[in-house]
Amino acid sequence: MKELVEVLAKALVDHPDEVVVTEKTEGKNVTIELSVAQSDMGKVIGKQGRIAKAIRAVVKAASSKDNLRVDVEIV
Repeated sequence: MKELVEVLAKALVDHPDEVVVTEKTEGKNVTIELSVAQSDMGKVIGKQGRIAKAIRAVVKAASSKDNLRVDVEIV
């Protein structure tokens, strides 16, 4: 899941070298933290959070086959 979030984020931002993705696993719960440059924050979140919701939806769909619960946090 970490790689999926990283690919999606790097495609959206102007500074892909500053994209940092960390993954924390606790049983069947996985938390993925996405950090981008301050100037790219709006591009990752989108108007009214639409891009962030779309990223979360794609990750949720991809994680459902592995029977995991994945949360994506943008920090």
